[in-house]
Amino acid sequence: MSIAEMVGNEGKSFPWNAKIPDGPLEEKWNLFKRNSRLISPNNRKKFKIIVVGTGLSGSAAAATLAEQGYQVSSFCFHESARRAHSIAAQGGVNAAKNYKNDGDSVIRMFRDTLKGGDFRSREANVYRLAECSIPFIDLAVSQGVPFNREYGGYLENRSFGGVQVSRTFYSKGQTGQQLLLGAYQTMMRQVHLGKVQLYTNVELLDYIIIDGHAKGIVVRNLLNGELEKHSAHAIVVASGGFGKIYYLSTLALGCNATAVWRAHKKGALFANPSWTQIHPTSLPQTNSYQSKLTLMSESLRNDGRIWVPKSKDEKRPPAEIPEEERDYYLERKYPSYGNLAPRDISSRAAKERIDLGFGVGPLKNAVYLDFKDAKKTLGEEVLRARYGNLFDMYKKITDVDPLTEPMLISPSAHFSMGGLWVDYELMTNVPGLYAIGEANFADHGANRLGANSLLQASVDGYFILPATLPNYLYDKVDSNLVSTDHPSFKEAEETIQKEIQFYTNANGKKLIDEYHKELGKILYDSCGLKRSKSELESAVKTIQNLRNEFLSGNIRIPSDSFTKNAELEKAGRMKDYLELAELMCLDALLREESCGAHFRIEHQTEDGEAKRDDKNFQFVSCFEWSGDASRPILHREPLSFEFFLPQNRDYQ
Repeated sequence: MSIAEMVGNEGKSFPWNAKIPDGPLEEKWNLFKRNSRLISPNNRKKFKIIVVGTGLSGSAAAATLAEQGYQVSSFCFHESARRAHSIAAQGGVNAAKNYKNDGDSVIRMFRDTLKGGDFRSREANVYRLAECSIPFIDLAVSQGVPFNREYGGYLENRSFGGVQVSRTFYSKGQTGQQLLLGAYQTMMRQVHLGKVQLYTNVELLDYIIIDGHAKGIVVRNLLNGELEKHSAHAIVVASGGFGKIYYLSTLALGCNATAVWRAHKKGALFANPSWTQIHPTSLPQTNSYQSKLTLMSESLRNDGRIWVPKSKDEKRPPAEIPEEERDYYLERKYPSYGNLAPRDISSRAAKERIDLGFGVGPLKNAVYLDFKDAKKTLGEEVLRARYGNLFDMYKKITDVDPLTEPMLISPSAHFSMGGLWVDYELMTNVPGLYAIGEANFADHGANRLGANSLLQASVDGYFILPATLPNYLYDKVDSNLVSTDHPSFKEAEETIQKEIQFYTNANGKKLIDEYHKELGKILYDSCGLKRSKSELESAVKTIQNLRNEFLSGNIRIPSDSFTKNAELEKAGRMKDYLELAELMCLDALLREESCGAHFRIEHQTEDGEAKRDDKNFQFVSCFEWSGDASRPILHREPLSFEFFLPQNRDYQ
């Protein structure tokens, strides 16, 4: 379809209110909290809140809301909330505390984040993120999160890509795990007190929208196949991102898009779907049988130097290649930031070297991350104190000690900047339906700076949602829960049963993983690090054909829907991926510019850098479900900049 056919309400104002408070930037959040509605403690217990997802944002939200007195039901498709993918984040969490006395501040963090996102996010949201970073560290310490400390006992900091200060708090290479355990234990305390009802081994399959408001969900018990219905006064989606759509990614196999995509199909806008971050430091693919790639924390770039040989035909071991025959390409191209250039820039630079034939490793699909110089200046003991578990993980996987031989790293699909559209209060355009953490499009713009994901997930759950939720609930104190016998629940249940029946009755030959691998390759090649109009148009047609094949029933899964059936689970998720993938490509086609993670080869400077077009594309692309995956309706939320005007994103 043409881009013009996608456009809805063209020439009209954006029909939804982002609810950005008036007033000076540094006062917006405080003014909001001063003027927002409140619900008395006696009335909070009358409300039931559903939280879908038990990662860092979901556990934080469930724990905080339950502590405030709400009835909370929390849903997790693992057997334990501790298995949420937040546990895999390694490098750290940002906070503008200026412990290093190197010039950091809330305003500097705000500017770094806005610039890192290539001026494609809301100023007010980004400033709030930086502002809330300060109390969050104190909260995490009070939970017992074991951040690294200096000799004198002060919390240690390190740098991440896209900044020139040290603001990242870390717990070796296990920061996500430690923060999740803090949130998990806080939530489990509320479970023990009976204030949170935890449902494990269930997957959300549909939302119940009645009179335009979110009123409930239908989930499938993954152990016995039964469908279960739950009603609530408000629903919070905290299900993470959709980077696993690329198949080979840094994400766990269970990560998926179903919770956000099915909210979209029930009326929630989907924002900026094409902005998916490719992480610069994952382990490279080694064979065609792999189902995921392993993340190596970006923090390694603090002390490791990235390079490739200057010769395409280099066959010597890295230790035998002299300095003058090495190309430290990030230091050469971006001298101000060097190896700490932002993720999108570092990933594109690595792919450029690999595509030109300078790649290293058995498949020539990697670059070197070398600690030789850091070992000389800092010593092995210091490096192991900072990155010990990362070095151990690398050696366990590759049987190579990264302190004796450089790591092999390559770009890999990682984080979703796109997601459900939310206003300043984190509510979607569907009243009563909220999205937090990576499930929303929120704060990162076209590129997420490292160590901001754990921060956003945490502050969304601990600080922001609990303060904004009363604005929706305050006048519903006497509202009863919708009965699960309501016709809307029955209709959703019948729709799900038909979908399951379609999968189990299919008598095709193709496994779900075969579809996923094909789709992932299409996206990585055409809607990955570099994109072009011709390749995107071709990808759209290929995805449509692949989806038609899937919907024709050429799939093979076990027929039993009433036991644990991983293939049946994957089938439903694959259908969602095949629809979302087309939207990603259509969004990338629409945006005739290069910004952040979106690099259109038709729009670049003479030296190969991204060329942004603020005149025509300074907006959030918000898509409405039309009933046809190939004909989405586009709405544009304009972005305005009053406190930090857009500038060239120069890291040289």
